[in-house]
Amino acid sequence: MSHEGRALKNEFKNQVQILGAAIGLMWAAEVIDLTVFGGGLNQWGLVPRNLIGLRGILFAPFLHGGFGHLIANTLPFLTLGWLVMARRTSDFFAVTAITMFFGGLGVWLFGRPAMHLGASGVIFGYLGFLLLRGWFEKTFGSLIFSALIGLLYGGMLWGVLPGLPGVSWEGHLFGFLAGVFAAKVLAQRR
Repeated sequence: MSHEGRALKNEFKNQVQILGAAIGLMWAAEVIDLTVFGGGLNQWGLVPRNLIGLRGILFAPFLHGGFGHLIANTLPFLTLGWLVMARRTSDFFAVTAITMFFGGLGVWLFGRPAMHLGASGVIFGYLGFLLLRGWFEKTFGSLIFSALIGLLYGGMLWGVLPGLPGVSWEGHLFGFLAGVFAAKVLAQRR
């Protein structure tokens, strides 16, 4: 195997380990929350306009309202997370951090007074990044990639609108906007 082939194989292995660790952390947190704390860890979620609720900016993406919620977030986190890191693994860390901070801050400032939990804000951040990266980079390849993401995942955009009770559409909206911001910031850096 050539040096380039080994490097690609190692990069893919690193990406699998990173995504596996993130998903493993979410699943471990939910198992511990439900079996040891009886759902008590969810108090570390994001509560808008409450100083203690600020800690949810860091913790809410790893906490879920049960296994159904976690299962619903696992596959989109895996697929969109991998697409974010497909070109550069470092993009995953940057987009995740920007989305958690700015998306969480948006929910904290403007969200309904409720407990906001789950990785869906980050997932929508990945979607915003992937959809708008082409617009900000203005290269043929990135525009085609963004258009393909729009065709495959554009239906998710309905999630940024108020809809189902108990679903943090605010987390989706501000996560998406933070992902768009990440696309702009990372495009300018290049």
